[in-house]
Amino acid sequence: MKKVSKQLTAFYTAQVALALVIIVLFELNVLPEGIKADDKQSEFMLVATMELVSLGAAFLGLRLFKFKAIHHDLVTRQERAMWKWGMARLIILEAPMVIDTLLYYIYMNPTFGYLAIILLLCLPFVFPSLNRCLSETTEE
Repeated sequence: MKKVSKQLTAFYTAQVALALVIIVLFELNVLPEGIKADDKQSEFMLVATMELVSLGAAFLGLRLFKFKAIHHDLVTRQERAMWKWGMARLIILEAPMVIDTLLYYIYMNPTFGYLAIILLLCLPFVFPSLNRCLSETTEE
């Protein structure tokens, strides 16, 4: 289980680091910000889509291990299931966060920034520490 925890932690950290790299590149003007700020129609569609995706991801990412089928898989197959479902949970939460961060700088719309922050605030609740991995793969 220690190996699984380390792999999940590495992925967790890499995605947060990717979001930070995006922020640094735009803030240092290495990449141009606001390049699509005039395209209001695509901005509206992306805002509506990312609001649904991000809020759905926050709910699903935090509740994923509570579903009976997933919990049963975690308890019976432990390490393999923890890697599979743990990675899925991290992707569900962190992929929209990185996309929202990128869209914030492309459109300079604060809504994308707020959505990324909401997902960032969810991350400490799913940090894949060894104790959490062990507790989520045991019957309660």
